[in-house]
Amino acid sequence: MKAILCQKFGTPDDLVLADISDPVPGPGEVVASVAAAGLNFLDTLIVAGKYQTKPPFPFSPGAEFAGTVETVGSGVSGFAPGDRVMGYTNFNAARERTAVAAGNIVKIPAGLDFDRAAALTITYGTAYHALKHRADLRPGESLAVLGASGGVGLAAIEVGRAMGAHVIACASGDDKLSFARAHGAHEAVNYAKEDLRAALKRVGAEHGIDVVFDPVGGPYSEPALRSLAWQGRHLVVGFAAGEIPKIALNLILLKGCAVLGVFWGAWVRHDTAQYKAAIEELARWCAQGKLSCHIQETYPLAKTPEAIKALAGRKVMGKLIVHPGE
Repeated sequence: MKAILCQKFGTPDDLVLADISDPVPGPGEVVASVAAAGLNFLDTLIVAGKYQTKPPFPFSPGAEFAGTVETVGSGVSGFAPGDRVMGYTNFNAARERTAVAAGNIVKIPAGLDFDRAAALTITYGTAYHALKHRADLRPGESLAVLGASGGVGLAAIEVGRAMGAHVIACASGDDKLSFARAHGAHEAVNYAKEDLRAALKRVGAEHGIDVVFDPVGGPYSEPALRSLAWQGRHLVVGFAAGEIPKIALNLILLKGCAVLGVFWGAWVRHDTAQYKAAIEELARWCAQGKLSCHIQETYPLAKTPEAIKALAGRKVMGKLIVHPGE
């Protein structure tokens, strides 16, 4: 079968298209043909050796997929050849077939196509876990989303709106903010033109912002945290800006606020049942049209490096999908 391989840590240009042996399912695993693989910002990090997960070489990028079960390993129940499935692979989705733990996949509901199913697991799952399980977001609360036009930012806007929040999209360009508004944001802040803290204090008024969803980090985290309401919640999702900020603890004390880590992969490992229930609900929402799972572009397998470069350049609004069969 064909696969995009990372044979050494480096840049997307170091990835190669190769023929490798078909995988065999181990105990508790299924092997599925991959109809669509979703790419995320984490793929720019994992191929550079800068992500928490450092797989053994050679491996394929792509941490989520949608496809069809071909074979099942020992101890697997609930899945059979022919089932349409979606879920989390951690890596190795950018290939024609992948072996994946049965605990990490769910069946795709009727009405949901492979591309949107492959775009849903990580970004929407992260947003759902962050807003529901970590922040306990309540209807009527204000939610500021940094990096609002990216894959996880868009997901946070749509999930937050579905949960009844007043959503403020924050991004670095008017085109990105128009995109965010078109997908449900109530208000918008361009932090390339306006001081982020001042803008959020204006929008939050005397009360402040209840929840900040922060996948960006860098110079934006502290101003966003300073805008929080009393007992607000700041969700640490990632550091797309490249710099991991250092926050003075007196700010947390004075606001009585909570700074909450959101680590997708650890959540899947520690609470698989909760993860599967969340993905099943999100898949139903998407099939019902409540979530867009907006896909900016699809790529054939050989152009996976080009797609990862687009992610690294922060040029993507929504998701990128790879089709291993093309």
